[in-house]
Amino acid sequence: MLDKNGIAKRIAKEVKDGMYVNLGIGIPTLVANFIPEGVNVELQSENGILGMGPFPFEGEEDADLINAGKQTVTLLPGSSIFDSALSFGMIRAQKVHLTILGAMEVSENGDIANWKIPGKMVKGMGGAMDLVASAKNIIVAMQHVNKAGESKLLPKCDLPLTGIRCVKKIVTELAVLDVLPEGGFKLVERAPGVSVEDIRKATAGKLIVEGDVPEMVI
Repeated sequence: MLDKNGIAKRIAKEVKDGMYVNLGIGIPTLVANFIPEGVNVELQSENGILGMGPFPFEGEEDADLINAGKQTVTLLPGSSIFDSALSFGMIRAQKVHLTILGAMEVSENGDIANWKIPGKMVKGMGGAMDLVASAKNIIVAMQHVNKAGESKLLPKCDLPLTGIRCVKKIVTELAVLDVLPEGGFKLVERAPGVSVEDIRKATAGKLIVEGDVPEMVI
């Protein structure tokens, strides 16, 4: 199985040259560390950064440079800083090519729940509502099962929804899956050492397996 860095490293392979990419809180922020060499992208943070770089080395942090998750980040040459109103103007105007988000649940129809667990205090819905409503392409980085061992890839989300029919691809510690327009999780790749049967047992929603499924190349 993959750890969080492994998930981020696999997702980084989906980032193409010239893209503008928004990284959500959690695992997605790690993607900045694994952008392939020679691939030039603009990483956007919804709190008002364009041209975000990887995390700083220990001792080189600048407390004034943070991403939407309050983590210290670096800036690449040519980067810019602006207010959140302009940032969300970019998002709502669909200037972002790819959004990478974490999730607590994803349904087989591409619905995503990632902003609230009933009964628990939250600061607010954050920027996820705007991102899922406006993004042209959404990849989810998440754990396949929760701490109780229950699947987070479901026929229907149990938690309050952030967006409907918006997720295109999911990368977990077990697999890469495409969400099909007609519904269902199509298994595209297996994590090293993980069998199709392992993934089937961990997936509560409709899993579609066609032919031999290759292992991920990280």
